[in-house]
Amino acid sequence: MEVRQLQIFRTLAEELNFTRTAEKVHTVQSNVTAQIRALEEELGVPLFDRLGRRVTLTDAGRRFRPFAEKALTAMEQGQRAIRAGAEPSGPLRIGSPESLLTYRLPPILHIFRQRFPHIELSFRPHMPEGLIAELESGKLDMVISMVDKVPNDALVSVPLRIEEVLLLGHASHPLTRKSEVHPSDLAGQTLLLTEQGCSYRAKLERILTLQNVRPGHITEFSSVEALKQCVTAAMGVGLLPRIVAERELRQRKLKVLRWVGPPLDIRTRILWHKDKWVSPEMAAFRDLVQRALAGASREA
Repeated sequence: MEVRQLQIFRTLAEELNFTRTAEKVHTVQSNVTAQIRALEEELGVPLFDRLGRRVTLTDAGRRFRPFAEKALTAMEQGQRAIRAGAEPSGPLRIGSPESLLTYRLPPILHIFRQRFPHIELSFRPHMPEGLIAELESGKLDMVISMVDKVPNDALVSVPLRIEEVLLLGHASHPLTRKSEVHPSDLAGQTLLLTEQGCSYRAKLERILTLQNVRPGHITEFSSVEALKQCVTAAMGVGLLPRIVAERELRQRKLKVLRWVGPPLDIRTRILWHKDKWVSPEMAAFRDLVQRALAGASREA
């Protein structure tokens, strides 16, 4: 089994297209086909189903994928460890929720790029429920996550700031005029929420379940920006971190509901797998984010 075969397998598992895979690994399509066939013959099982132009992973391919990812990640970490005395460089893959990536990280990333121009940053959307698998497989080096508690003993955690989470409504919504909004006041209301797996959504849902409160309808969004625009359009009560709605609150397009239920605020953390070697690139990013967001927390 050759490293090149694993690299081609990893890319084809992501792309599920022989032509795009050949372009990404800088070879011809016939070589991709030959390398995959040789790997399948060595393993004794097909890794991909070819159904006309459609390519899918077989069950064996799905089982093999995390081991191939780990092997390639270990090799890449070894190469970077040898260069540890040099200026930080190379790829750094970070997972982050949209709200933090859009509203917290840009000024930090600007400083990071100036200080470490040779680090190749890439960001992927992240939800807490897939966190362990992404870090174990090596798809992500680190994750900035909104979780009050570390979800697994296999993870190392650096706590950052606490994000204020608000219930928001259009100025015309009846709940914005109440001096106090209790969990029971959300009974029968239309709630605009992020996707399942979002930590602060899960916190609100636990509160409502414990108090036997049933909303009238839940509209789910994959984008916090789309959710915010629908709250602005008076479609219901939205749940969002304050940072997402600061501008609309200043412009009085949205109003904060005076929530008196259990706290909705959420802790942010940097997380990585305990077995992962902390490269100079990871350490540089961790330290800068920790200093920046700790300072922001003190100012707040």
